[in-house]
Amino acid sequence: MNISNTSKANMPERNSKPIYLDYQATTPTDPDVVEAMLPYFTEKFGNPHSSGHYYGWEASDGVEQAREQIASLIGATHREIIFTSGATESNNIALKGLAHFHSSHKSHLITLASEHKCVLETCARIEKDGFSVTVLPVQENGMVDLGVLASAITDETLAVSIMAVHNEYGVIQPMQEIGALCRERGIFFHTDAAQAFGKISLDVEAMNIDLMSISGHKIYGPMGVGALYVRRRPRVRLAPLFDGGGQERGVRSGTLPAPLCVGLGVAAEKAGRELAEETDRLTKMRNKMLKKLSDEIPGVSLNGDQGHRIPGNLNLAFAGVSGQDLIAGLKGLAISSGSACTSASVEPSYALKALGLSDDQANSSIRIGLGRFTTDTEASLAADMIVACVGNLLNHNNVELQVNNG
Repeated sequence: MNISNTSKANMPERNSKPIYLDYQATTPTDPDVVEAMLPYFTEKFGNPHSSGHYYGWEASDGVEQAREQIASLIGATHREIIFTSGATESNNIALKGLAHFHSSHKSHLITLASEHKCVLETCARIEKDGFSVTVLPVQENGMVDLGVLASAITDETLAVSIMAVHNEYGVIQPMQEIGALCRERGIFFHTDAAQAFGKISLDVEAMNIDLMSISGHKIYGPMGVGALYVRRRPRVRLAPLFDGGGQERGVRSGTLPAPLCVGLGVAAEKAGRELAEETDRLTKMRNKMLKKLSDEIPGVSLNGDQGHRIPGNLNLAFAGVSGQDLIAGLKGLAISSGSACTSASVEPSYALKALGLSDDQANSSIRIGLGRFTTDTEASLAADMIVACVGNLLNHNNVELQVNNG
């Protein structure tokens, strides 16, 4: 097939809304979540910490139900769930809280070079406070080498922090094996599960997870709310990052946004209920899209392990094509070249370079995120558009090369 001649008959109109394929950056808030939240803005508006009257009790009941819903999805208890503003705050509380509380007898942390910026920057801050931090490489498939991890643990090691699912290339880490290693060596295991919570099965007991960071807007919940799982048995002790009224068992002071907490709870409950069906649907959609792109585009390659990745993620490198040029040419698609948190950077993705990709390979990559509201028709149309756009760019680049060499 001549990919440059792919029909444009089904391309969206210039002024139509693009097809959304950036579900790792954020998800639309599910209508069921919005409906559940609305009464807490108007009718059930009480402060959930006002324990002396009906309005406070009503709001508190909603928050506590949400705590139960979140805990149920990961095999925890409601008392182990701390509400935060999102995964970034949860990561900061977990790592800085551990370091500050245990600094008198442990002074070493381990993480991966591919971690989210909020973990790497938090570790860098802790390092300035006197801790030592070991940043391990990942293998070419994006997964941690368990032997290398075991060798990095010392008597001074306090904790290991490894993302459950990567935000750019969607790879799932061997959580149970990492947790077993940490428990055997008597160190804490923290995971940034922003991209994993509600998308894969998580069990804090089976995986020996001590701290887990959760984000609302990655699972069709509202922005501005998240949670931190903090194990009670054996108990994990944290120093709070800031002082206040002592809410959330003294770990995270501040008045909780009851509507957002309720929304996160409903989103978690729905994600758990539909997990099996959604996994099957998105896996089929992703594999069909990958096959078409691989069959019709020369030099396309998948970044990260194919077998150990979440269903809705594709991170692809297109040889001879700039990812930014591709995104610019795909006006009918909302896709990205990497993490939303580093989208302003003109540098190649550090996470992709951690896989061993060259600057050119990293710069030729795009991330495609499929989700709950992506239809088969949209995925098929998007694949056609990418095939056509890559073909046009390759032809253009070839013409330029011939001109320059002429």
